[in-house]
Amino acid sequence: MKKKIIAPSLLSADLAFLYRDIEMLNNSDADWFHIDIMDYSFVSNISFGGLFIQYVKKYASKPIDVHLMIFQPERYIKQFKQYGADHIHIHYEACIHLNRTISYIKENGMKVGVALNPHTPILLLKDIIKYIDFVLLMSVNPGFSGQKFIIQTYKKLKDAKDLISKEQSSALIEIDGGINLDNSSVLFKNGADILVSGSSIFSASHPTKIIKKMKSVY
Repeated sequence: MKKKIIAPSLLSADLAFLYRDIEMLNNSDADWFHIDIMDYSFVSNISFGGLFIQYVKKYASKPIDVHLMIFQPERYIKQFKQYGADHIHIHYEACIHLNRTISYIKENGMKVGVALNPHTPILLLKDIIKYIDFVLLMSVNPGFSGQKFIIQTYKKLKDAKDLISKEQSSALIEIDGGINLDNSSVLFKNGADILVSGSSIFSASHPTKIIKKMKSVY
């Protein structure tokens, strides 16, 4: 059975007790720390910057998965490497020179993913699917945590699997938005490799139990 990766989103963490939440995740069955960077331009919200990543990296014992919801992400690749990012996801919709930016991220020693908004078809990744490590499917409209999962994501997940198989890519499929105990099992069963979950984990009275259930239920 393939490994199931859970990447809790720190967008939903309690920032007043961030160190506590980092330690909780260090000691849980979670696999990665997922950090959303927003510029109030590509999405209608603003979130963390490089110093936040630097702080998390200092105490985290697991990879840092950074999702750039910003225009022209190529301007900041070197900085995010210095801050401690292990993976960088860039949006298809926000990057003019996609191939060049993918290569630039890899040259800086990080794994690279391409994220797609809910309305963006998988087929647009055909020419680059062999060169990326992850396909990040947004299952909500990006910008805010706590949104309802978009059902069309199941069809998009199938399309992503088919494209990866057809093009003989090794890319993993990551899904972000509205992930909870009700849909995590179905998503893993239908081919997802990585699930990003925020409010469902951090709003729970026992977050580590939720993470464990997400990984164990199939």
